[in-house]
Amino acid sequence: MRDIIIVLDSLGVGADLYAREYGDENSNTIRNIKRAVPHMKLPNMNRLGLSNIEGLEILADGEKIPENSLSGSFGRLMAKSKGKDTTTGHWEIAGLVTKNAFPTYPNGFPDSVIAEFERKTNKKVIGNCTASGTEIIKELGERHMQSGELIVYTSADSVFQIAAHEEIVPLPLLYEYCQIAREILVHPHGVARVIARPFIGEPGKFVRTANRLDYSQPPPKLTMLDYIARSGLPVCGIGKIHDIFVGAGITDSVSAKNNMDGVDKLIQAMDSIYHGLIFINLVDFDMLFGHRNDTEGYANALMEFDLRLPEIMGRLKDDDILYITADHGCDPTTPGTDHSREYVPLMIYGKKIRQGVNLGTREGFGHIAATVLEHLGVQGDVDEASILEELTNN
Repeated sequence: MRDIIIVLDSLGVGADLYAREYGDENSNTIRNIKRAVPHMKLPNMNRLGLSNIEGLEILADGEKIPENSLSGSFGRLMAKSKGKDTTTGHWEIAGLVTKNAFPTYPNGFPDSVIAEFERKTNKKVIGNCTASGTEIIKELGERHMQSGELIVYTSADSVFQIAAHEEIVPLPLLYEYCQIAREILVHPHGVARVIARPFIGEPGKFVRTANRLDYSQPPPKLTMLDYIARSGLPVCGIGKIHDIFVGAGITDSVSAKNNMDGVDKLIQAMDSIYHGLIFINLVDFDMLFGHRNDTEGYANALMEFDLRLPEIMGRLKDDDILYITADHGCDPTTPGTDHSREYVPLMIYGKKIRQGVNLGTREGFGHIAATVLEHLGVQGDVDEASILEELTNN
């Protein structure tokens, strides 16, 4: 018996009730992509109910699939947590609500933080501003290569990012600098993540590499992952999952170079792990396309994933359940390059799961955690209620 959770990083499905507080009232990541890229077709996710989610009728290309013809059940979830970032989204999927938003720094980090970081690393900092990662290395990369100064920047999210050329700052040293920053950035400056942003290339041709590492805050309480691991069942984290949870509750961690490598690793895990939880984040949607306002690229990546979905579904055993969801939005069609506060989709499929159940709109991503725990027969303290009975009763 297994539960497989796939997080399509940043695939929001419309501004939620709190979106106006974040300036995101016009965001609807997937609907706006479809409007901008009409040829985008997602037949496999649509058969699971994606286009039946409230507000997403456009995805069905004018031929909405009747609920009694769907192969999965569907709905949308609204975050209870404050914020709209990766950490809070994933923690809430795992049953942990973040009641106080992580701090953000629209004007850069305080002088005291930068001074301590410079002292402990013996490196000068340049940047210290809100910036696009690709733009700031374009602007400051050559100076960094000449001087060895570290490029520090943030975004609308709660992140302290350190960019460095791999030939100037070897990866082990960059990771050490990130660990130093993580130790410095505690309350009241306890950002959600410190992120290593290595790049290569020459001035005018800089390219970020796949050697990014995230140094997250550890979850303040036990999550679904801890409860499952303590019960003796495997918990396999693929992609960013280990970093987001700082390894807590994860018994097996697998890295992924990109979305399709992640899908390959997921299939390998499904072929070798027969019980427990497999939890994967597919980050390219967010990192490569949402943050870069690359609408066409985002659409192509969604179609690429959709084509792989039958491979994943075909490996499900009789008692397995597959959940497809997201952690926040990142609408590439709106001004700015930051995350957006949106509902996230929930598509659920299994051979013993009812087809065509409209779960509607539910508050709390933690419905996923509660359902997984009940399905696996594991006791755990999460706020939300399981929806397993709704999905299995005839």
